[in-house]
Amino acid sequence: MTSARATVHATASSAHGASEPRQEGPADLRLVAPALAAWAAAAVALGAPGGVVAVACGAAVVLAALALRVAVVRRRAEREPEGNPEGERPPEDPRRDPRRPGFGSSRPRTWSAGACVALAAVLLCAAAGAASAALHAADVRRGPLPALAKQYARVTVELEVTGDPRLTRPRVRGSQRTPPALVFDAEVVRVTAPDGGVSAVRTPALVVVRQREAGDRSGPAAPAHATSAAWRGLLPSTRVRVVARAVPPLTSGEQAAAVLRVTGDGPPVVTRPPTPPQRLAGGLRAGLREATDGLRPDARALLPGLVVGDTSRVPPDLDDAFRATDLTHLLAVSGSNLTIVLALLIGPPHLATRAERRGLAPRLGLSLRGTAVIGGALALAFVVVCRPDPSVLRAAACGLITLLAIGTGRRRTLLPAFAAAVLLLVLYDPWLARSFGFLLSVLATGALLLLAPRWSAALQRRRVPPRLAEVLAAAAAAQAVCAPVVAVLAARVGLVAVPCNLLAELAVAPATVLGFAALAAAPLALPAARVLAWCAGWPAEWIAAVARWGAALPGAEFEWPGGWVGGLTLAAVIAVLVPVGRRVLRRRWLCVLCALAVVLAVCRPAPFTRVITGWPPPGWRAVVCDVGQGDGLVLAAGDGTALVVDTGPEPRAIDRCLTDLGVRRIPLLVLTHFHADHVDGLPGVLRGRSVGAIETTTLLDPPGQARFVRSTAAAEGVPIVSAVPGERRHLGPLTWEVLWPAPAPPAGRGPDRAVPPDALDGPNDASVTLLVRTGGLTLLLLGDLEPPAQQALLAAHPELGAVDVLKVAHHGSAYQDPPLLHRLAPRLALISCGADNPYGHPAPRTIAALRAQGAQVLRTDTDGAIAVLGTPARLSAAVNGRRDGGRPPGGRPPGRRRTRAGPARRPVRGSRRWPAGSAGRRRARACTSA
Repeated sequence: MTSARATVHATASSAHGASEPRQEGPADLRLVAPALAAWAAAAVALGAPGGVVAVACGAAVVLAALALRVAVVRRRAEREPEGNPEGERPPEDPRRDPRRPGFGSSRPRTWSAGACVALAAVLLCAAAGAASAALHAADVRRGPLPALAKQYARVTVELEVTGDPRLTRPRVRGSQRTPPALVFDAEVVRVTAPDGGVSAVRTPALVVVRQREAGDRSGPAAPAHATSAAWRGLLPSTRVRVVARAVPPLTSGEQAAAVLRVTGDGPPVVTRPPTPPQRLAGGLRAGLREATDGLRPDARALLPGLVVGDTSRVPPDLDDAFRATDLTHLLAVSGSNLTIVLALLIGPPHLATRAERRGLAPRLGLSLRGTAVIGGALALAFVVVCRPDPSVLRAAACGLITLLAIGTGRRRTLLPAFAAAVLLLVLYDPWLARSFGFLLSVLATGALLLLAPRWSAALQRRRVPPRLAEVLAAAAAAQAVCAPVVAVLAARVGLVAVPCNLLAELAVAPATVLGFAALAAAPLALPAARVLAWCAGWPAEWIAAVARWGAALPGAEFEWPGGWVGGLTLAAVIAVLVPVGRRVLRRRWLCVLCALAVVLAVCRPAPFTRVITGWPPPGWRAVVCDVGQGDGLVLAAGDGTALVVDTGPEPRAIDRCLTDLGVRRIPLLVLTHFHADHVDGLPGVLRGRSVGAIETTTLLDPPGQARFVRSTAAAEGVPIVSAVPGERRHLGPLTWEVLWPAPAPPAGRGPDRAVPPDALDGPNDASVTLLVRTGGLTLLLLGDLEPPAQQALLAAHPELGAVDVLKVAHHGSAYQDPPLLHRLAPRLALISCGADNPYGHPAPRTIAALRAQGAQVLRTDTDGAIAVLGTPARLSAAVNGRRDGGRPPGGRPPGRRRTRAGPARRPVRGSRRWPAGSAGRRRARACTSA
């Protein structure tokens, strides 16, 4: 009988034999409560005064001692009957007779000895977590640096690098792109104040090194490539001396006591080289980068991130694709990296505890415990190579769970081991208690331990193949528990995360294993490392292709309220959907319907989307995209074809707008001028679309953004042409003419308002201005022209008359030329601007002036994307509503609305139809006053 059971157990597909998960007994949760108590206490204590934390810790220790005392007393009371002589029984107490009426109803409930011990453990762990957090927080407040930061003093500091330098992504602020900066964590060890006082400290700080681009006129010339490389090549444990401006951190309660702003005009002054382990780790990482230099761009950028978390080469568009598909965990060092490496030693994890286990361990004759010991050595090497900072230590701790499973062969030991790892990590570095990355890691690992086995068993009972059931359950469980946290951070919910993770999982193991082989071979034989990296490049490109394909789907993600309210709401929705999903799995026809609904939501075919959302409206002629504080306009030119004018400041916004409109071919893209809020979205337009040519203004200013446009176009093979005043083009139903920039009229022949080109002020006044005609409608697109250029435009084109639609210049700023607005007398005025922008766009007086001319005013900051419809006789506009839930002051809630302009050339006052009644009148008055 025993041998038969052993045979059944050995041949079972489960890693733990033929037993059901519930037969292994209840989950061991004894260490979960202490770990959570330490976590919560550390998170609170980091921002609390030290005295309050000390009193709370003392009270917790006293209560824990009392609980332990009660536990000892109760344990003695429980053992008293065992101390009586054999055969003797304690005298019966009639009050303890169970047959007595009312027995149990009036008896007070008391805690057992085990419950008292558990309470004491929770209190002691909470006290330890709070004490450790208070000590770490004291480092932030200790020394002169915090006071100097409040004074914005210029100081000389000697600091020790504690994290890898990382290059920030350029951001668009107004019309300019912020210069790139190098950021790294450090610990200040010596401070020289402006008065000459020197203090030895141990204070954490964040160092920001500004890297100037060529053509940056805000300071000296850009540093040489060698200077920039010297800053980027700093290794942890290196000590450098810098002169910096100390400023306070953005928010209180941060790990850094100050932000040190350094201008990278020269290489850093190194006062102590890195330690030997860090030099070894840095040499290995540099060798991997060198081995991948010859790969194609995606593989070259992705492979170091997959192996050791080095994301320095990952371009912004690929990073956005990984974020949209929830594959960013592949770019960070995680427990899965270590688990994959250990798979070489132990073989497939689901066979690790069975007699037919694979890998190198059984071939070398290693026992389960010997395998666990060697795996631990590999984990230590993993920590050294990937830098021993808290994130790497967390990854190693999560990866060691697999080793514990091999050494014990019991699933229920995994949860206590994981809780112990969390407890130790929080005590070691309390700042992890406030780290969202740490929270995501813990939630994902907890889901794999608690939810995934049960979900896998449920799928297998419904005839899903075992291996597929395990992978699908793991991906779904991790996504279910992590989605609310992602919603808190990014205000979105991804729909393609599970399928993209399943597809990427096929290539993660070979890419990681071959990448680690290239890492190890690079210092010994670089040609062999290049061959291994070339082999690893194929699966790495597969992962990048999966990320790009998933992110390109129209419904890859949808907006969700951010913050803790949105996260808790999503958690409640998931908690309701999980039991509903269990019932859906029992009926195949419901499964098919749900799968079809998900496919439609992700693919969003145009007819389906138009029926459900009403967007885009049929027969649209022009759309002002909601791209934030910038411009992006699309003019319909046939089925899937459009003329695009400007791209906005961010690629994802214009890409999403064009995807919603079904635009696949762009014969001509017009960039009115080179300000970042008009051109930085260019990669989003080029993503997955055919672009014939890019037409730009002749003024190459700002030069850095002009170079960005040229290099991006050259990388995609798109030619660039310059706009010629007076040129006329046509595309399908569209015809347009370039009105500006134009030379000033000869002396004595133009109006007095004519302004010569050398008097025009910068890139705004060089904006390409188009007069477009489509379907009988006339549209004037003014770019960002300022009043001098508007006056010159009116002088150069005296024939310019009334138009149907006006794209108001410069996001509706207060600087407009009243005679031009009077001459144009638009029926529909469109303003593209961002919600809550710091410039006050659009200006109230500009809106008032337009309405005084009889124009109907629509704006993207309150109305969202705006579509122009109809003919001159029935001109109207439809709005799609703010995606971020914005609401116009005093206006209707966001949503799809259609407004109608008045008859041709007849002024219409007001911009909306309001419902009848007092509420409608109040809304109309509020909108008019705004």
